[in-house]
Parts: sequence; structure tokens; C-alpha cells
Amino acid sequence: MKSVKSQPLTASMTAFARCEAVTSWGTLTWELRSVNHRYLDIALRLPEELRSLEPRVREQIGTHLARGKVDGTLRFQPGEAAAGAIEMNAEQVQRLLAASDHLRGLAPDVPSLRAIDILRWPGVIKVPPLDVESLGAAALEALNATLDDLVKTRQREGARMQEFMLARLQSMDEEVAKAKVLFPEAARLFRERLEARLKDVKQQLDPARLEQEIVLFAQKADVTEEIDRLTAHFAEIRRVFTQSGPVGRRLDFLMQELNREANTLSSKSTDTRLTNVAVELKVLIEQMREQVQNIE
Repeated sequence: MKSVKSQPLTASMTAFARCEAVTSWGTLTWELRSVNHRYLDIALRLPEELRSLEPRVREQIGTHLARGKVDGTLRFQPGEAAAGAIEMNAEQVQRLLAASDHLRGLAPDVPSLRAIDILRWPGVIKVPPLDVESLGAAALEALNATLDDLVKTRQREGARMQEFMLARLQSMDEEVAKAKVLFPEAARLFRERLEARLKDVKQQLDPARLEQEIVLFAQKADVTEEIDRLTAHFAEIRRVFTQSGPVGRRLDFLMQELNREANTLSSKSTDTRLTNVAVELKVLIEQMREQVQNIE
């Protein structure tokens, strides 16, 4: 199983990095782009000379990143030393000229070959051998530098996202604190409303029956468990933020749990103020969930 380098900060999945490496054979240029994705999806574009590097490039990217859609492009611009002096294949040129003369003998209107056409013909220019092994090693070294830059960019963006989400978490703490105060008050208001209605209809309710109604109301509207679970989830989110490595999937699960508790809180509400708390919680959860979708 591949190992992923530990990351001390929450990392975003969106980033871009570019790196150039000048070698004795020419210039290598890496460009890496990453966006959010459910798993690690790598798409590569490599020059023909370095196509054999693809398995090693994929492995190297996998040691730095755990999730995200990554587009990697490597460009190679040969230098003067790699190009060297132009050397032609004289035998190939003679064969081309002979074929051209023969064709013009059969069809005099056919134009003769231009010099540039001859030079472009496959096999006419002798290409000096390229040290693919050394060039490949340089390309992998440049890739490592580009990946380091990409990871740092993802971490900087992730740190900003973490700060945003912790601020939203603090706001949710405040909303839950309101709910803790409002629930007992909602039960008291229910008793007062029930007694007022009985007075309006001039009926007397047995005190035992009144208490029974109050207990039933308290059981149906009790949000203590929801508040306790919300508080526990808040603590877990803060703990996850202190972990190294990918945390996006764990946070995504916790967002689902928070949303479920907020919905239950809303369905049990018998007070407008409690309903407002539940609505505000859902707004804050949605704001966090949008950010979590982009966390590795």
C-alpha cells in the first residue's frame, strides 16, 4: 500500500504549481493543476521521449497527494547542446531525389521537391541519441520540486478554509447555547398557554392530568440528546483539524451528522426561537459543507 507524506495542515484540493529545470539537454517544464475529487485521479501529458516515465510519475504524485483530480503536463525544449550540428542522411536524400526525378519523368507538371520538404522527410536528419535515463532523472527531480510547491499551495489554501470553518463552528456553539436555555423556557411557556386556554373555556383540568400533559410535551420536545450530539460533533471536528494527513472524508461524514441533528432539532421545535436556532445551524452547516467538499 502506498504511503502518503504526512501533512501538518488541513489541505485544499485546489492548487497550481509550475517549475522549470534547465539541463544540458534542454529545458524541462512541469505544470500541475489539482481540483477537488472523491479520490486521486491523475491525467498526464508527457513528451514522447519521456513517455516511459509515466508509471514513476504517477507513483511520485501518489506519495504527495491523497485526493484530487490532478492534471500534469511536462514539456521538453531541446537545447543547443542536445541539437548539435545538423547531420543529413545522404543516402536517404539520394533516394528521395531519384524518386522525384522518376515521378517528374512520368508527370512533367509535378513540381520538384523543395529543400525544406527534403529536410522534413523522416530519416533525412540524423537525430543525435538522447540520454533518456539522465533526462528522466532530471524530470523526476523537477517533478518533486513542483509537487512540493503544489502541496504548500494546497496547505495555505487549506489553512484559510480551516480558519473559516472554525469561525462557523464557534457560531454554531453559540446557537446551541441558545437552544439549551430556550428548551426549559419553551416547556414553561407551554404550561402557561395550556392553563390560559383552560381558563378561556372555563374548564378545570385535574392537576395530575395537567402534569401528565406537561411530561408528554417535554418528552416529545426534548432536544437534550440532539444538543449533546451536536456538542460532541463540534469537539470531534476540532480534534480532526489537529490531525495530520487527509481529513476531508471524515469532515464530510461529520457534516452529514450535524445536518441530521439540526433537522431533528427543527422538527421537535415548539418555539419560534428554537426554530430560528435550527435554521441558523443549518445555514452554518451548509457553509461549512461547501468548504469541506474541497478539503483533501
